[in-house]
Amino acid sequence: MSGELNEGPLAPAATVTPPSPKVTRRERRRQRRRRRKIGEEILAWILVPVIVLCCYWAINAGFTFFGTTPSAVFDQLKQVKTALEKRESR
Repeated sequence: MSGELNEGPLAPAATVTPPSPKVTRRERRRQRRRRRKIGEEILAWILVPVIVLCCYWAINAGFTFFGTTPSAVFDQLKQVKTALEKRESR
């Protein structure tokens, strides 16, 4: 009996956590869609500015290759337009 007195307080019983409910097929699909949409948004925020910048560089390189400027091209287009308008009015 004297051995039982020196044992001290009892440890609390381990609580059993209920197993998490399985995720349904529909919920997994929703999670995949949510992740995909977030990934697409991040990718779009990166790729769209890169594409716009590359288009600008390509147009600028084209003008440089042909040895012209945008203002000269627009002036030529205006001359063509006026020539076509004169031709139609005859």
